[in-house]
Amino acid sequence: MEKTKVMIVDDSRVARELFEMYIKSSDNCSLVRVEESAMFADTFLKSNTAIDLIIMDILMNDGSNGLDAAARIKKIRPDIKIVAVTSMAESSWVKRAREIGIESFWFKEASKETIMDVINRTIAGESVYPDSTPRVKIKLAGSEELTEGELKVLRLMTAGMPNAEIARKLNISESTVKSHIHNMLEKTGCENRTVLAIEARISGIAINID
Repeated sequence: MEKTKVMIVDDSRVARELFEMYIKSSDNCSLVRVEESAMFADTFLKSNTAIDLIIMDILMNDGSNGLDAAARIKKIRPDIKIVAVTSMAESSWVKRAREIGIESFWFKEASKETIMDVINRTIAGESVYPDSTPRVKIKLAGSEELTEGELKVLRLMTAGMPNAEIARKLNISESTVKSHIHNMLEKTGCENRTVLAIEARISGIAINID
């Protein structure tokens, strides 16, 4: 039986080495390519057809992200299966991954399944997604205590947007933005919006990559 040819795209050296170890010890997978950035992953695939599955990290230190790369790859190589992986608890990424057509999604530190379980099920034709995002805390509040409206505002706050720009981006009033921020400050116990944005980014609960 021919082995599934795998490409790893992850900017974390530790993650790359772990994925490499798993793939090399697998009976039905072979490692073909390792990339530290999602920026040129699709460019490589245009001239190299020997890839069946990609392990794709989402957030990269160079500013590239695996969701954008996956969307480009699916346009030129819809046959390639993709497993999106991340250590962040950003819930919107799961929804966007489904919309792009990414086959499976794996949270690095929180998923019950191992990465090889997910890979093998994906190879077999399954689409493996988590039932929920990992629970994280921003000071006093758990991630489940923040509403979707608050999270939308918080994502743009982590990108450094002022209230007026957030309001325009989300097509809501500036007073609604202020109300969401006030409620989040009350829930989390953060001293101000700057601390709230920093804590959100560190926890991974709200990250804007648009």
